[in-house]
Amino acid sequence: MTQRTAFRAALLHCLADPREVGTEASYEYLEDGVLVVEDGKIVQLGDAATLLPTLAATVEVREFPNALITPGFIDTHIHLPQMGVIGSYGAQLLDWLETYTFPNEAKFADPQHAREQAQLFLQELLRNGTTTALVFGTVHPQSVDAFFEEAQKLNVRMIAGKVLMDRNAPEYLTDTADSGYADSKALIERWHGKGRLHYAVTPRFAPTSTPEQLNRAGQLLKEYPDLYLHTHLSENQQEIAWVKELFPERSGYLDVYDHHGLIGPRAVFAHGVHLCDEECQRLGETGSAVAFCPTSNLFLGSGLFDLDQAERHGVRVGLGTDVGGGTSFSQLQTLNEAYKVLQLQGQKLDPFKALYLATLGGARALYLDDKIGNLQPGKDADFVVLDYQATPLIRQRLSQATTLREKLFALMILGDDRAVRETFAAGQSVHRS
Repeated sequence: MTQRTAFRAALLHCLADPREVGTEASYEYLEDGVLVVEDGKIVQLGDAATLLPTLAATVEVREFPNALITPGFIDTHIHLPQMGVIGSYGAQLLDWLETYTFPNEAKFADPQHAREQAQLFLQELLRNGTTTALVFGTVHPQSVDAFFEEAQKLNVRMIAGKVLMDRNAPEYLTDTADSGYADSKALIERWHGKGRLHYAVTPRFAPTSTPEQLNRAGQLLKEYPDLYLHTHLSENQQEIAWVKELFPERSGYLDVYDHHGLIGPRAVFAHGVHLCDEECQRLGETGSAVAFCPTSNLFLGSGLFDLDQAERHGVRVGLGTDVGGGTSFSQLQTLNEAYKVLQLQGQKLDPFKALYLATLGGARALYLDDKIGNLQPGKDADFVVLDYQATPLIRQRLSQATTLREKLFALMILGDDRAVRETFAAGQSVHRS
């Protein structure tokens, strides 16, 4: 006999993109709501006064006063091996890779180190309310095995892949076009579609892969049509100039990936800070997605992502922390920085749109909105309990908030991991503060 559990608190989730339907039609809010979960799925959602009397006496009801339940956060771009270099000083992208990233990634050749880091990394995600992430591993297959093994124990929905890198990187971190293909294929067979796990073909970025390797990556996507493609695009001006030197025959950075069959549904490109309208149009028409990574773009001095430009062309956009270039695992902190990035360009990030980017927008970017992203019955029971009294400052600010928009905005600007009271994956508590 299956056990139902009910969770009572204020409930808020997105039903659609505010840009498409208007803000008021884009979300559902229940001041005193109940979420009913069974077998890892949401089975009912409703107002407490209506729903509670209908529940069987055997249903446990967990109550969360002074709290808001939202869907679990979705991180569409983050690096497992860069947790150890988060907050490192004074480099832009290409120097950052040479100085900090590559030496740290070398340690992941040791399976024990990879496992310990995977455990810590997953704990940090869950501590911040993130229940799904698209994750860069390292060039070492064992780093991906370790990550998937630990994710499977927690029954969290995760997407990851082995980095492909056969040039312009230290010899100790390079593979070859053939070995990268073979290693990836073995990992795909072992992990893709196993439980709540998915595989992403992961060329680091165009400069570190030969055309031969990019071709083999495209071959994998043809052989396994429901895989993800995860890489970087137009993050930094120096990087873009380098791509032009390495691929003079292509019309631009995106065209390198396009030429090798690496764009389309479930292709996620991190950053996209310096895209032209033609590139945005191509991303939009192919169903590709961009991960907006504001804390990283500011920290590494890369530039300001133009959300309005991307969305005008129908590009799917998710939110990414990009740890360790990014400076926080918290999607609340990431939204705080996203708001500022858009302010600098004369754009506004409404708090309901912000929630959309961190939840349903991320799910749509990953083509997982049939499974995650909101609290509709039938979806996976991935959700987070946000504490209205997490810090003295949050408590004081929210006591003066008169609308839901004001409360949500204050949480997004003042909140961090301390605002996460509890995180649930497939209906099970995976973090409690």
